[in-house]
Amino acid sequence: MKFGIVEDPTKVDLSLPPDHPDTKVVLNKNKNNNKPKLYVGHPNWKVPRVLLTKSSTKDELEYYSRQFNSIELNATFYRLFPKEQFDKWYDKVPADFRFFPKITRNISHLKRLIDASELIPEYLDHTSLLKEKLGCVFLQMHNDFQPKNWDRVEQFIEAWPREVPLAIEFRHTDWFNEPAVSEKLYHLLEENNISNVLVDTAGRRDIVHMRMTSNEAFIRFVGANHPSDYYRLDAWVDRLEQWLDAGLQQIDFFIHQNIEKESPLLATHFIKQMNDRLGFKLTIPNQDKNNPTLDL
Repeated sequence: MKFGIVEDPTKVDLSLPPDHPDTKVVLNKNKNNNKPKLYVGHPNWKVPRVLLTKSSTKDELEYYSRQFNSIELNATFYRLFPKEQFDKWYDKVPADFRFFPKITRNISHLKRLIDASELIPEYLDHTSLLKEKLGCVFLQMHNDFQPKNWDRVEQFIEAWPREVPLAIEFRHTDWFNEPAVSEKLYHLLEENNISNVLVDTAGRRDIVHMRMTSNEAFIRFVGANHPSDYYRLDAWVDRLEQWLDAGLQQIDFFIHQNIEKESPLLATHFIKQMNDRLGFKLTIPNQDKNNPTLDL
């Protein structure tokens, strides 16, 4: 993932900004006694190939699903797969595995939300075949999709079925640097229980806005292939602990890296920290002692 990369991350303040004042309000309002859920994964199941040993299965999705409990399914952005493919994906993964598919670019980038009410049913007719293994669907808008197209956002949200969890990622800076616009957006998402995607990437600190709009945190972490990536992950553990105390019920944490072989290392570090410090019990990805790239 090249979005937001910088040549020298040491010249960027990579600390997490303070919470938006309304984040704690949202979390407290939705607080309940249910046990929080944690999903950690990557954008595709080929990422952890460095974990493979000679005895490992050749089926990469099946293998991936034994290492991680979720995937940010970017493949669905590029095309709408046939229904048979969703059935196969469903059958290959364990009962507790979750898919978090990206909405097809035909809706987000080509049509730019125009005619969304006509396109959404077909998309969900396919992805719904993942049944209980379907996690939160997410919509990622183009970098140049601006607030002037506000009516399209409203129409999309109005057409989206409430029973299907949804997260939306906006990238154009005007969604965040214009207070009137950002507050209007946050309230629209909050009123419809839609998660406001948080993106932590070195080159775009404006989109790590720390404004929760539901009690499900959808976080896309983009590493810089630098030792600071681990400190940044530790900072997320600290912040998520605070949010869990405030009422956060689900964490969807997806790790991207420009040099993909580093991604499983970051994910393993994050999972260990979340298990040890916050009491989760996620599987620690396999570590082949004969593979020096996995020497943490």
